Amino acid sequence: MKRTLIITLCVVVAVIVGAIWFIISARNTLIAMEENVNGSWANVETQYQRRSDLIPNLVNTVKGYASHESETLENVIAARSRATQITVNPDDLTPAKLEAYQKAQGEVGAALGRLLAISESYPDLKANQNFMELQAQLEGTENRINEARRLFNNTAKTYNTKIRQFPYSMFGFERRPYFEAAAGAEQAPQVQF
Repeated sequence: MKRTLIITLCVVVAVIVGAIWFIISARNTLIAMEENVNGSWANVETQYQRRSDLIPNLVNTVKGYASHESETLENVIAARSRATQITVNPDDLTPAKLEAYQKAQGEVGAALGRLLAISESYPDLKANQNFMELQAQLEGTENRINEARRLFNNTAKTYNTKIRQFPYSMFGFERRPYFEAAAGAEQAPQVQF
């Protein structure tokens, strides 16, 4: 009887210790995954900041050649200003906040596209070394932004999948939204000469 009680107590203690270890391990896994999502978001913001930092140099270079294109230059500066005012905390990343952030960044991209189109009207500007370097840096930055967004979506997908699986779903972690294509992105751009 005494021996059976000791064995039963040992089994109960082992089960309890194992359950506690599992709970701690599962929660720590989710915390690490959440931090990966936060880190991925920081990388996205870093690339958008890089683009934002390049814009004043690009605008000033174009300004020297195309001073009468002030409306386009002002639109780029205004779009950049609006985009830098929107900040999203990765711990409070809701679909609505991500959409607003994405919209503001899309406005910057569209304004930059119009700014770069101006270069077609100014052969001297197109040949300017500073402009060419800035344009190349901007193109590289756009590629980095796309890659950072892709990595964020992959990290968010892994995290979202894990928090929905049993037993991880018991911890109450919130899903993270994804970057999605801008409205109309499925349409090929119209090129007219």
